[in-house]
Amino acid sequence: MKKIIFICILIVLTVLALAFAQERGVKKKRPLPQDYGKTVINNFSEKSRMAPVVFDHWLHRSRFTCRLCHSDIGFEMKAGATGIKAEDNINGFYCGTCHNGKRVFDNKAVFRACDKGKRDEVCDRCHSLGKDVKRENNFSEFVAKMPKERFGNGMDWEQAEKENLIKPIDFIEDVSVRKKAMPIQKDFTLETKVSGLPEIIFSHQKHTVWNGCEICHPDIFTGVKKGSTKYSMIEIFDGKFCGVCHGKVAFPNMDCQRCHAKPVS
Repeated sequence: MKKIIFICILIVLTVLALAFAQERGVKKKRPLPQDYGKTVINNFSEKSRMAPVVFDHWLHRSRFTCRLCHSDIGFEMKAGATGIKAEDNINGFYCGTCHNGKRVFDNKAVFRACDKGKRDEVCDRCHSLGKDVKRENNFSEFVAKMPKERFGNGMDWEQAEKENLIKPIDFIEDVSVRKKAMPIQKDFTLETKVSGLPEIIFSHQKHTVWNGCEICHPDIFTGVKKGSTKYSMIEIFDGKFCGVCHGKVAFPNMDCQRCHAKPVS
């Protein structure tokens, strides 16, 4: 009798867990490597009878640091939160900071965003959702030369930067401010709440390469002292703290061993 009651309780809990997962959107189809980090911007596009903008993070991440775009240029960390308008780009803000037809990267001038004189030629390069737009940069060719990883884009961005296969730009003249580099803390461990689970090894050095200090402090992590900000895996999976980047653009949270890396004694 007890066994039957136990089985019934187990079935009920399983059904409730599945219902909760679907309600919270936990069970999602894993995106293809080329689509991981892809952002659709549709604040004003469809209202203006245009296709939404498709932004490929992998392409921009291969050339620029996250800090440059999200701190110096001013993009919000949440998709759609910035509220970019064509007028902003034309006046040299947001995308228009680089996409102005004048700024040169890799000995090539970046095309001008929202160029009214070449509307048919330029608009589809960004407003491409649902369209068969031929890209100048091929994801498969780019990733084929990079160190491999199991999740995310299928490449190890950290290792690629370490081997100088990519050299992210962290300064734009007339936009960025030159400042003296801050001393970087040594790697440290963070204890887990589950017994037997490997502790987390956190590296400030690895994160500051891409984010500097401004991206994380104080907007994401309010304190600058170890242990001053309390958080849980539930919150991270919900897109808070580490989950602001990991699971969206940086390697996903399912790659447990990348963080929980300290051997269990």
